[in-house]
Amino acid sequence: MVEGIVWALFAGLMLGLYAIPGKYTKNFKEENTWGLFFMLTMFVVPILATFLMMKGVGEIYGNPAVQKILPQMVVTSVLWGIGVMMWGKAIHHIGVSLGFSIFIGTVILVGSLLPFIVEGLPRAKVVATIVLGLAFVLAGIVANGKAGIAREQDEKNAKADGESADDDAVRKSMSAGIMIAVVGGLLATGFSFANAVGRPPLHEASIAQGNPEWVTALAVMFPIFLSGGVIMAGYFAWQLSQKKAWGSFKTSSFTSNFLLIFVMAFFHYAASAVFAYAAFKLGAVGNTVGYAIFNTACVATAIISGIVTGEWKLASSKAKNLLYIGLACMVVGILIISIGNKFASEVISDAPVAQNVRTVLGR
Repeated sequence: MVEGIVWALFAGLMLGLYAIPGKYTKNFKEENTWGLFFMLTMFVVPILATFLMMKGVGEIYGNPAVQKILPQMVVTSVLWGIGVMMWGKAIHHIGVSLGFSIFIGTVILVGSLLPFIVEGLPRAKVVATIVLGLAFVLAGIVANGKAGIAREQDEKNAKADGESADDDAVRKSMSAGIMIAVVGGLLATGFSFANAVGRPPLHEASIAQGNPEWVTALAVMFPIFLSGGVIMAGYFAWQLSQKKAWGSFKTSSFTSNFLLIFVMAFFHYAASAVFAYAAFKLGAVGNTVGYAIFNTACVATAIISGIVTGEWKLASSKAKNLLYIGLACMVVGILIISIGNKFASEVISDAPVAQNVRTVLGR
């Protein structure tokens, strides 16, 4: 039990911190940093992890049942890829704190309702509990949005007063960044559909090859990441050409930049695999306790790291208090949703609601 909790915390920390190294790249434009990041996290890291950690890769994906559902996984994974790409854009515009809380909050808010559409409504007790949790998450998203708008105004006021405001940060539209995060979160729920369709046959095929249960997460993520990565590769190749940014890769800082971005890619991908292992070690409470710990640690880490790195140095007490209220609401909402999933798992041993919510974050 303790080991599973530690792994769930570690997974949340990794996801909450993954974007921080990108702040310290030098002589790279936004397109260079995020283009290289997505190439690494969507292709290089998944391919290495899959072939190093999963037995019988060819047999698993050659399984007739798996072949049948792959086209459906690809389509929804492309939507997820666009959503994650927009997440990166949102972080660039509004910072790590807001980028994480609004994006992940939107994914939880919408993604937690998807199983009701696919599987039908569970008993009233489950629905009422999850809806209550979603209300808190929605309140957290609203509070964080208001915090971001208040921070933007504080930065503009600081510039008007002659303080050392970050000109680039002031120029960015907070409203546009928030909208990007919300739309990205909506599209990112495509991961949930891909998982719901692909997990059952992939699980059977993986187990048949002698893999432990938690390796199923790697089997599911592999086609999702590759499919989502294709759209990202095309987009950033176009962006690099449009912004004439290919030449920025020819910098003396390339080696250090590559290492920083590789850490980003590793943390982004490994967080999902580590959480899958944590849920496996937690056993029956993996979908509930593990889910709450993972997402709470992720959002809290992202917000705290954003504050530590100076994203809120010019923000007023009002803006910061709204941010803290948003964080508190999201934590309470996640915990309540976890309780709802526990109720669902008590009724249905396979727990489709818990299964989908656990993996809906798409990381």
